Amino acid sequence: MSATAPLKQPADNVDPRLDQRDYDSIIVVSFGGPEGMDDILPFLENVTRGRGIPRERLVEVGHHYELFGGVSPINQQNRDLIAALEVELAAHGINLPVYFGNRNWDPYLADTLREMRDAGHKRALAFFTSAFSSYSGCRQYRENVFVAQTEVGEDAPEVLKLRTFYNHPGFIEANADRVRTALDTFSDDRRAGVHVVFTAHSIPNAMADACRYADQLSEASRLVAESVGAASHTVVYQSRSGSPQIPWLEPDVCDHLQELHDAGTNDVVISPVGFVSDHIEVLYDLDVEAKNLGDELGMTVVRAGTAGTHPAFVAMIRELIQERLDGTVEKRVVGRFGPNPDVCPNNCCQPGNGKPSPWDPAAADA
Repeated sequence: MSATAPLKQPADNVDPRLDQRDYDSIIVVSFGGPEGMDDILPFLENVTRGRGIPRERLVEVGHHYELFGGVSPINQQNRDLIAALEVELAAHGINLPVYFGNRNWDPYLADTLREMRDAGHKRALAFFTSAFSSYSGCRQYRENVFVAQTEVGEDAPEVLKLRTFYNHPGFIEANADRVRTALDTFSDDRRAGVHVVFTAHSIPNAMADACRYADQLSEASRLVAESVGAASHTVVYQSRSGSPQIPWLEPDVCDHLQELHDAGTNDVVISPVGFVSDHIEVLYDLDVEAKNLGDELGMTVVRAGTAGTHPAFVAMIRELIQERLDGTVEKRVVGRFGPNPDVCPNNCCQPGNGKPSPWDPAAADA
């Protein structure tokens, strides 16, 4: 693809053929994860490429993966999600093949787009496995898609993403059901006093200031808490990285558990609402670190599941696809905010590093 060729799906600008609705395939776009001990360092190098992270830091983080045999559950959970989605689509008469492409590990986006091209596909709808708006959770994926299209060439399929879904009733229902299951582990006399802690991946404050990540996370958490009748809840963050001199969203989940303990709270459910499926950061930060801290403090800490392949979540994806195939289909949302647009606004969700995304039209000559 030449530098002057029209962009098939740039990070910005509306695709002029959006209303034609002539889509021929689906692609699930995700982060990726290692699937064996030998994969750990190459995967972490992919994730951190260009950021100048010392190798010794990668080795340190790699130990988290070693606790689980070097296998992140995210790839298999995405395969399971695709299998469930294929059944859901077929049951509703939607005859579109579903593909799978990752940012950081096999199957890589470029390889998947090449496979789609070779199968004759021209125009795909993309489901990003991220419910919230941010640079790393949305815009960067769109940039990844464009880079993959560039690698594949002029005949790479067009890829248009489905809308952000943090306030879709299917997403809320799936997470609420997971929280209910966790609450049910407490006896009746204790359940009413359980505090629900909602977690999401922390991001730098500057990145958060350039998007609606925190607001959307707060809204989704509120909706889930109300759905399950939680007596109280808070929103916290986990998995921060980078220089300690750069402020990131807080409080950290473990710091918050200490605060809850000091205030007399003994029973906690942690809901990783910021993640749509388990992966190492969920397993290590919550099932290991947070759970161990709870044990040390004498607290009962139960981790709720992620949306995963919950039927309401799978049905939600099918509904998002139907919206784009048929413009008369209602865009369902709950809560205080309306549906996110099908096409992201120009210049939304910037990196927050003082520079525009390299894919902005304004930065094209920079």
